[in-house]
Amino acid sequence: MKLRMIGCSHHETPLEIREQVAFSSDQVTQVLALLKERYPEGEVVLINTCNRVELYCGSHEQDKIATAEELELLLSDFHSIALRTVQDHFRVREDRLAIEHLFSVVSSIDSLVVGESQIPAQVRDAYDRSKLEGSAGSVMHSLFQHANQVSKRVTSETEIHRRRVSVPSVAVSEVASEFYERFDDKKIVVIGSGEMGVETLQYLIDANAKNIDIINRSFERAKAVAQEYQLKAQPWESLDGLLVEADLVVSTTGAVEPIVTEARMRSILAKRNRGNLLILDLAVPRDFEASIGRLPSVYLYSVDDLQSVCQRNETFRKQQLPKARKIIEEEVQRLMADWDLRQSSDTIRALKDQAVAIRDSELQRLFGKQALQELSPQVQQEIHQAVDRVINKLLHGPLQSLREAPHEDHRESLAKSIRRLFKLGG
Repeated sequence: MKLRMIGCSHHETPLEIREQVAFSSDQVTQVLALLKERYPEGEVVLINTCNRVELYCGSHEQDKIATAEELELLLSDFHSIALRTVQDHFRVREDRLAIEHLFSVVSSIDSLVVGESQIPAQVRDAYDRSKLEGSAGSVMHSLFQHANQVSKRVTSETEIHRRRVSVPSVAVSEVASEFYERFDDKKIVVIGSGEMGVETLQYLIDANAKNIDIINRSFERAKAVAQEYQLKAQPWESLDGLLVEADLVVSTTGAVEPIVTEARMRSILAKRNRGNLLILDLAVPRDFEASIGRLPSVYLYSVDDLQSVCQRNETFRKQQLPKARKIIEEEVQRLMADWDLRQSSDTIRALKDQAVAIRDSELQRLFGKQALQELSPQVQQEIHQAVDRVINKLLHGPLQSLREAPHEDHRESLAKSIRRLFKLGG
């Protein structure tokens, strides 16, 4: 088996370069087709996310996939960028190092945020896309099935995914969930319809929140988000009335000054006949004056409060890295051993097939001679068996050495030597 990967990621490549080398959906199809045309016996999977572009090329034989130089040139030509740029920012990994890297990616320990939950699905989607396009065969099937197994093991045997590390996720899953046992009976107001507001909204819906009002300075924007999630949009002027009735408030506006002062909140509280009010102020600068947190029955959390929880959880996730790396190392060893055994089996089969072909050809020539045509079937069978015994004894030594090789590197070296000595190809 031969595997070669060329790729870049957030670790070593700035965003402006990653933007230049990213692939659109149509371009994924184009580059897979291009590589299939140039290397028909090779296999390809392209992982293309906002943080990485990685091209995996594999084959049963060394010379059936593009060289590192050919891949660099292909990326340069395809994206019309300087070859030097590709060489400076793309890293090439082969065989074991490529496998180890893929397993690190799929288990989320190579992600921008350790334990990121989206990457395993993105890797699966990349493989499925290549399979659909006819670019993934048995090598990639083996590699990416094994990658999926690694992801499952890291998820089940470590706690790397089990603590939230983004502000919106922590706000809902750790702060609000500790404050309220359930959300389906709570009146919730989400102030702001930007990226953070929408992300927090998704976590609330996942937590079974039902009664959510969305309010934004742009009513049209609030309506668009509300329609997408089948919720209610409210005009900005209704903010005070919504706060009077709310159990939970999430605020994520981009205002440069607080939208709710202490004096305004005192007026709102005077009209409330509900219990405690939990306010998650995720805005920077803050939407609610800090002094509001000292008012009775109000619990106010700022983004700084939540950030400290995020950092604590991220530290916890990083403490899980040794366990994850141990799993990855075990699975790399397992896949490499599987591939080596498969290559050994292919070599053994090819060597036996070659011996049988030579035997049949020589016996056909021998029994075709006039002087031997009168031999009885019994004598011909004896000659046939004698030739088989000679072949088996000649092949016994190399085949036994291959089967009993104590180490995968030794086995691979032996297999290559046997294929070369007996001109088996590959």
